[in-house]
Amino acid sequence: MATSNQNVEFVRTGYGKNHVKVMYIRREGTQHYIIELKANVQLTLNSRKDYLTGDNSDIIPTDTIKNTVHALAKLKGVKTIEGFALDICHHFLTAFRHVTRAKVDIEEAPWRRLEKNGVEHSHAFIFSPESWRFCEVEQYLNEPPVIHSGIRDMKVLKTTQSGFEGFLRDRFTTLQDARDRFFCTSVYARWRYNKHQGVPFDAAWRTVKDTIIEKFAGPYDRGEYSPSVQKTLYEAQCLIIDRVPEVEEIEIVMPNQHYFTIDMTKMGISNKDEVGFFKMLIAVHWHVFNVFLHY
Repeated sequence: MATSNQNVEFVRTGYGKNHVKVMYIRREGTQHYIIELKANVQLTLNSRKDYLTGDNSDIIPTDTIKNTVHALAKLKGVKTIEGFALDICHHFLTAFRHVTRAKVDIEEAPWRRLEKNGVEHSHAFIFSPESWRFCEVEQYLNEPPVIHSGIRDMKVLKTTQSGFEGFLRDRFTTLQDARDRFFCTSVYARWRYNKHQGVPFDAAWRTVKDTIIEKFAGPYDRGEYSPSVQKTLYEAQCLIIDRVPEVEEIEIVMPNQHYFTIDMTKMGISNKDEVGFFKMLIAVHWHVFNVFLHY
């Protein structure tokens, strides 16, 4: 018996399985390739009787969702996390007539092939979490998928050629101008593609990552001065959109991570920014700059 409330309206429904882990190994003779991933899958159905009457007859069990992810990895393979997320969405939207929406978020573990003197190992890898790759794919029935890729937790720093001065001042401003300062941040970037077929996902991801590092650090022999995080962030976004034509929109977040010089005067030692310490400040001291570029 329905127990719907006339004063309550469904806005959106969905359910699924999170943290489905897969280690995929592709063997080409003696050369082996790996992708380790963690997937979150969410589905929306065209009925709400499970909510209204407790009728579970349309529900695809979350255990089945988990098994499907594992089976598709075996049957389809995993070349990129974006391609695999597309395969999962396509499966649920075509195998079940009552699924109207599928959303798949995947995070890839940062394994890197071992290398020595320019020679790559054929089957040994090292965990190298300098950055994490992720993607988000959402697709509605009879509509094209929307694909986002991203980078998170890419921590970078430089010890000079960064400043912040000439900013607005009022009676509450205590910050001093800084012509030259230590700059450290943990980069988060997320971008949307303008198509879903023929996208070189691996190459695009590497280009975005390398471009962010390039604009942050500058030329290796001399660096590049940054008058503000905003300018560095914006220039990186413009260069990414120029280099990767498949990118339609990009967001980059660069929160300042502060290091402070240790005062050693009471020990009779002069410390001119050679020794410092990292301190995670409360939220109001973190500066996050979001810019969306849309061409």
